[in-house]
Amino acid sequence: MTALDVRGLSKSYGGFRALHDVTFSVGAGELVALIGPNGAGKTTCFNILGGQLAPGAGQVELYGRSLVGLPAHAVWRLGVGRTFQITQTFGSMSVLENVQVALTSARGRLLVPFGRLEAEARAHALLERVGMLDQAARPCALLAYGDLKRAELAIALASAPRLLLMDEPTAGMAPQERSALMALASGLARNQGIAVLFTEHDMDMVFGHADRVLVLHSGELIASGPPEGVRQDPRVQEVYLGTA
Repeated sequence: MTALDVRGLSKSYGGFRALHDVTFSVGAGELVALIGPNGAGKTTCFNILGGQLAPGAGQVELYGRSLVGLPAHAVWRLGVGRTFQITQTFGSMSVLENVQVALTSARGRLLVPFGRLEAEARAHALLERVGMLDQAARPCALLAYGDLKRAELAIALASAPRLLLMDEPTAGMAPQERSALMALASGLARNQGIAVLFTEHDMDMVFGHADRVLVLHSGELIASGPPEGVRQDPRVQEVYLGTA
């Protein structure tokens, strides 16, 4: 079943064309990598999908519902979670408090009696899922970077997402932490049917975990398919991977 359907997505900044006629889909339970050189348009694409940026043209649908024109908080509440290349947490607040804030935001229940108690129980469950329950009381500012990435993943899962956008999820992490995080993302896709779209510069993570790979170059989608087929694509090798 198609979870995310992107058709003819375009965005320009003055004379600069960041995206041009980009079309792709992500199925429920599928882990798809969006790769390309710096400036290819990956972040612009993610910002449009997450509601932080309006497209110049094109359509974005989540299970048949258009997301175009909706603000980021509405997209979040419809079930689009996101992690960022530079982690976005409240450093002075504990890991648990960060997840609680995300839960109450997703449900719009800040003023509902007992909402905080329910959010705390759900937050504990999310932190256990990502292996961070033992650090629930620690301020995010004191976390090691790999742990901070896992905490941010718990925050992204607070909206019970049907689509999870992960922007450079393993950036700055040690090799063993990278593999563990991507294995966790793979498990979320396969076991819970979450559609996962991620950007990544570590090709070992891309080709070791993705079901399909999309390649952007100068705002255009130049390749799409199974990892090995994309790896062998002459144009992808020319503009991004190299031939070594």
